[in-house]
Amino acid sequence: MSIPPRMEQPSALVRFLNLFTEVRPGEAASSVLLALNVYLILSAYYVLKPVREALILAGGGAELKSYAAAGQAVLLLLILPIYSWLASNVSGRLLINSVTLFFAACLLTFYTLAQWQVPLGVVFFLWVGIFNLMVPAQFWAFANDIYDPDTGKRLFVIVAFGASLGAVSGSYLDRLLLGHVGVYQLMLVAAGILVLSLLITNLVAAREKLWQRPATVSTSRPGEPAVAEDSIGQGGAFALVFHNRYLLLIALLMLVLNWVNTTGEYILGRTVLETALAASADGQVSTEQFIGEFYASFYTVVNIAGLLLQLFVVSRVLKYLGVRAAIMLLPLIALGGYILVAMFPLLSLVRWVKTAENATDYSVQNTVRQILFLPTTREEKYKAKQVTDTLFVRAGDVLSALVVYVGSSWLALSIAGFALFNTILVACWLLLAYSIGSHYRRLAPATEDKESTA
Repeated sequence: MSIPPRMEQPSALVRFLNLFTEVRPGEAASSVLLALNVYLILSAYYVLKPVREALILAGGGAELKSYAAAGQAVLLLLILPIYSWLASNVSGRLLINSVTLFFAACLLTFYTLAQWQVPLGVVFFLWVGIFNLMVPAQFWAFANDIYDPDTGKRLFVIVAFGASLGAVSGSYLDRLLLGHVGVYQLMLVAAGILVLSLLITNLVAAREKLWQRPATVSTSRPGEPAVAEDSIGQGGAFALVFHNRYLLLIALLMLVLNWVNTTGEYILGRTVLETALAASADGQVSTEQFIGEFYASFYTVVNIAGLLLQLFVVSRVLKYLGVRAAIMLLPLIALGGYILVAMFPLLSLVRWVKTAENATDYSVQNTVRQILFLPTTREEKYKAKQVTDTLFVRAGDVLSALVVYVGSSWLALSIAGFALFNTILVACWLLLAYSIGSHYRRLAPATEDKESTA
C-alpha cells in the first residue's frame, strides 16, 4: 500500500494573510515586501506634505497654490516624453533605480537650497505634485510586471493595503517628526525613506528573478514575437495610450473619476463653510474651529473605513463578482450619492456621501485600477500607466477647477446644481467603466470566467 505524499503546510504568514485574500505558499513574502514598499513611498509623500504647504503658503498664498496645481498638468506634458524616452533606452532595472534616485537627489538639492534661503515655494510644490504621481505609478508598473492577471488580482489586495496604511499613518508620522527635526529636515527624512523603498524594490525583483527571466510571449501581444523580459520597448507613451482603445478608456476613466471627486470635494468644502458660518453667527463655535473639527473627524472616518474595506471587502468583491463588477461599484455609489445631494443638500448627507465615495475610492477602486494593467504588455505597464495615472489625473483637477470657476462666478450654481452636474459626469463614468470591464474580460478571460462561476 503506497503512502500518499505529505502535503506542505502553509506558513503562519500565509495562514494570516488568507484572512484577507487567497495567498498560496511561496507568495506571501514578496506580497508583504511590495506592501511595505508602497507604504514607504506613500509615507515619503506624506512626510513632504507639510513642507510643501509651508513653502507654498508662506511664499505666495492660497491663490498661488491654486495656480501651481494647474501648472502641474502642463509640466507633465514635458516630463512624460522624457520618461518614455528613458524607458525605451535603458533596462527596467536601470529605469526604476535611476528615476527613484533622481527624486531622492532632488530632495537633497532642495534641502541645500533652503539652507541658502533660496525661495522654493512654487518649484517645490510642482515637484511634489509630479513625485506623488510618477513614483507610485512606477511602483505599480513594477508590481504589474511581477504578477500574471490571476495572481495579481489576488495579491494586489495585500499590496494596496500598504498604500492605504501609508496614507493613514503618514499624517501621524508628520506630527511625530515635525516637532523634533523641523520643516526642512523632513526633506532628508523623505529622501532616506525613498532610498529604503528602492532597496526593497531590488530585493523583490531578485526574489522573483524579474530581471533575469527568459523571453516569454506573455510580455507581447498575441501573434507578436516574444521580447526579452528586461526590455521595455520603443513606443512613445502618448502613442501607446491614444492608439489602444483599452488604454484610452482607462485614461478617460481616470480623468472623469478625478473630475467627479475633486468637484465633490468642492461641494463638501462649500457646504462645510456655509454651515460653519451659520454656526459662528449663532455664537455656537468659531468658523475655524467648526471646520477644523469637522475635517479631523471626516478624514479619520474615511481612512478607517478605507482600511476596513481594503482588508475585508475588496478580495471578496474581486473573488465573487470579478473585475467587471468591481469597477462599477464606485460610480454606482457616486451616482446614488450625488442624486441625493442634488435633492437634499444637507451637510450630514454630503458628509456621508463623500465618506462612502472616498473610502471606496481608496480601497476597491484603487485596487481595481492597478489590476486593469495586469493583462497589458510590459511597455504599456511602464509607459502608458505613467500617462493615465499622472497627466489624465491632473487634467481632471484642471477641469474641476474650471467647472467650479464657471459655476460659481458666471452661473451662480448652488450646491444642488454642482451635485446635479456631477450626476451627469458619473453617468459618463459608468459607461466608461462598463466598456473597460468588457475589454478586461477579453484580455483576461480565464480570471473573469473563473470568478463568474465561483
